[in-house]
Amino acid sequence: MAGTDIGIDLGTASILVYIKGKGVVLKEPSVVAFDRDTNKIKAIGEEARLMLGRTPGNIVAVRPLRQGVISDFTVTEKMMDHFIKKAVGKKTFRKPKIAVCVPSGVTEVEKKAVEDATYQAGAREVFIIEEPIAAAIGAGIDISRPCGNMIVDIGGGTTDIAVISLGGTVVSTSIKIAGDDFDEAIVRFMRKKHNLLIGERTAEDIKIKVGSCYPGTEQTSIDVRGRNLVTGLPKTVTVTSEETEEALKEATAQIVEAVHSVLERTPPELTADIAERGIVLTGGGALLRGLEELLESKTGINTMTAEDPMQCVAVGTGKFVEFLSGHREEEKKGF
Repeated sequence: MAGTDIGIDLGTASILVYIKGKGVVLKEPSVVAFDRDTNKIKAIGEEARLMLGRTPGNIVAVRPLRQGVISDFTVTEKMMDHFIKKAVGKKTFRKPKIAVCVPSGVTEVEKKAVEDATYQAGAREVFIIEEPIAAAIGAGIDISRPCGNMIVDIGGGTTDIAVISLGGTVVSTSIKIAGDDFDEAIVRFMRKKHNLLIGERTAEDIKIKVGSCYPGTEQTSIDVRGRNLVTGLPKTVTVTSEETEEALKEATAQIVEAVHSVLERTPPELTADIAERGIVLTGGGALLRGLEELLESKTGINTMTAEDPMQCVAVGTGKFVEFLSGHREEEKKGF
């Protein structure tokens, strides 16, 4: 039965589901709201995201994945089950083959947890793929060639940096600095500079609308409401993109440093390929203004963002299943 090959980008910030032949059919925040008293799930996805920081005592909105790793197993399993059913519909009789993506630095135990959760959510077969490989496939890079490609995948919880050649990872690193840390840096900055307390959703809004990490990008500003820490009353402050640059300086510097360390460990032949082909940015964090320029200025290597950075990993994960299926067909024909 066609349409049962599924690729899932199980991200800290959002979950994307790719179905063979249909593309990305679902993109929702990985947030679950449940009632503490009855232990029943109230909402999943976008509906639950709107509840973050706005819930009464008995209802909690949680993100079951922290820094690319499952922190709450049962909730993750229910969430995956919900999204798979939502994406596939209830009509399928055969269980799907599912490929799930994990950050390149996860341990065997963490991989096993993802695998178990996927089987529980109704998979017939599970493939676990490392994020940079999926991101590269999704960005349209032919990873099977003997040629070095550098991928910097900035998600919500982790940034994966890898040099890929001949379908595998040659050098990689995964750091727990990514989109969520950008938000936290903005929260801290607002508290320190403006005495204003804001929530993570507001911080994310600032990042998306005016966030920048390199001088010279166009200047924009946004009005931000929060609580004045001195008076305890609501207060509105205007934030400029120049200020976000200051707020994000530390977090982005760590990403640049990680890229640097991977380049230092890369074999010279592959370094030559990367210098020629450039660095490819994927993941939602790649949308931060000025990131390309920042990396370019620090490494001297041409840097570009993939066409649809948010969907790269999901598309690549789905295509990986197709790639595997094709591979197996060829093997069968060979015998």
